[in-house]
Amino acid sequence: MIHVENAVKRYGSFELDCSLDLPKGQVLGVIGRNGAGKTTLFKLILGLIKKDGGDIKVFDSDPLASDAGIKRRLGVAMAGTGFSGYLSVSDIAGVQKSLYPGFDKDGFLRKCRESGLSEKKQIRTFSSGMQAKLKILCALSHDADLLVLDEATAGLDVVARDEVLDMLRDYMAQKEDRSILISSHISGDLEGFCDNICLIDGGKIILREEADRITDEYGLIKADEEQYKELDKSRLLRVRKESYGVCCLTYDREYYASKYPSLVIDRGGIDNVLTMFVRGEKI
Repeated sequence: MIHVENAVKRYGSFELDCSLDLPKGQVLGVIGRNGAGKTTLFKLILGLIKKDGGDIKVFDSDPLASDAGIKRRLGVAMAGTGFSGYLSVSDIAGVQKSLYPGFDKDGFLRKCRESGLSEKKQIRTFSSGMQAKLKILCALSHDADLLVLDEATAGLDVVARDEVLDMLRDYMAQKEDRSILISSHISGDLEGFCDNICLIDGGKIILREEADRITDEYGLIKADEEQYKELDKSRLLRVRKESYGVCCLTYDREYYASKYPSLVIDRGGIDNVLTMFVRGEKI
């Protein structure tokens, strides 16, 4: 679906240089702090900006040269972008129908009503959460093969985020060869939903890993100075000084739990792993 190899984009002192792959039938989550490069990466993948180097393919085509047929296979929701605030949901349905032959107008309007989005009100009167949900519904309503969702759940409360994730799970369940590329700075949205996770910081992919491995096998070891000196460091990724001693990130929690039963070892979790990669030191 997506192949990115050493894609480079420079803005002043900031440089994005990333590689990733998204095969058919999978969900890839890109997580990082605000300003880490998520939106720049997504704009490159969509052909909204020109790259300064590297190679990008979406459906085996250069996104900058893709024809209308290729673009119609995409469902897109980007942070900070959308329709004119003076349009109504009904107006947007008409626009989408003219752009996408596969757009399900009746289904779209029904889902909008179910989500509390009035057909007649101008969308500038909607809350940020309602506008975010509208963008997701637009992306889902023309039978796209690939969704590209940048900060898709931003502005949504906990219940609304759960509703959106249910919509995305249903989208993936309908056809086995669909894929989703999704970014978020809220890791809880991606845990349990994505097949793989990329952590991005400073324009670089700093970790690529199966989502289940991060939650099931990664861990945080809490050790005092003496315990740290005696610790086998062969399976550690990052360390960080703390008030009690040293916090260590490992990719093999069970190994340390069995070898050092007196140590406190917590599950990793995406937030903790990201924080340790960004603020911790290499071994």
